[in-house]
Amino acid sequence: MLVLGIESSCDETGVALFDTGAGLLGHALHSQVGLHAQYGGVVPELASRDHVRKALPLLRSLLGETGIKSTDINGVAYTAGPGLIGALMVGAAIGRSLAWSWGVPAVGVHHMEGHLLAPMLETPAPAFPFVALLVSGGHTLLVRVDRIGAYRILGDTLDDAAGEAFDKTAKLLGLEYPGGPLLAELARQGDPDRFRFPRPMTDRPGLDFSFSGLKTFALTTFQKHGDDPQARADIARAFQDAVVDTLVIKCRRALRQSGIGRLVVAGGVGANRALRQGLDALAEELGGEVFYPRLEFCTDNGAMIACAGAWRLQAGQQQGLEIEVRPRWSLEELDAVSA
Repeated sequence: MLVLGIESSCDETGVALFDTGAGLLGHALHSQVGLHAQYGGVVPELASRDHVRKALPLLRSLLGETGIKSTDINGVAYTAGPGLIGALMVGAAIGRSLAWSWGVPAVGVHHMEGHLLAPMLETPAPAFPFVALLVSGGHTLLVRVDRIGAYRILGDTLDDAAGEAFDKTAKLLGLEYPGGPLLAELARQGDPDRFRFPRPMTDRPGLDFSFSGLKTFALTTFQKHGDDPQARADIARAFQDAVVDTLVIKCRRALRQSGIGRLVVAGGVGANRALRQGLDALAEELGGEVFYPRLEFCTDNGAMIACAGAWRLQAGQQQGLEIEVRPRWSLEELDAVSA
């Protein structure tokens, strides 16, 4: 089954073609970073308008590069939530309209399910069951995955997501948007022993996260030491170490409590080098396995939507003719699909 995937939940427009037999045939991505950088964050209305401008030209380019015709496509998958409602509506309207005009089924995909299944695009792919760490600008979740659609949230963030905390702390340090990757790069120049930030909520049982306090700790530290030229790098290092250690501690706890030896890591923060090193060491410590998508599939992309949608379309799930999106949508509300 050949499926077109469309991603438009926030500030990236992605399209991809995924075949259930041959795998990923091609994908294309347009980032809006340059558009939003001057505002220091995503402007929803500008994001929606840019999706309108870019989605169909991106699709035409992908079809041209792969040599695939619209008549070859057997289904369309698009991101239906969670995300920015205007941006979601653009992708949903395009995806549902294309499916209707081509006479093929369409399915709305949960954005975080796309991230969660992104490692399925790699070889070897993780076997079920596994624990997933979904860590991005909008979400920080620990999820038990027994099969596609059978998800149980083990831990969630009580305030800022890890990626959001990275970006806000980077802004505090005077770094440009998006600041998370720039903060990680600055941290490489920092002294790991100069400052030590707290590891929030690791001194109590449970798997939930909280990162807002780290921003305040970074602010007060910067206010005290901001005159020191090296302070920015040292604060960046201390902040990153605190976030990474917290995520590793919670992942260790989740794996031990669940009795599962496989960990899947997905989402934009999953590209962070220090986090990968920490989780690789954890897997070695526990005698388990850790799986990552390739770096280009850590951020939002059409390939993960095409892949997740293909599983659901192949199982017979599809949308009606209505165009429906859900800006807020729990993973636990999804229907299970037999593996």
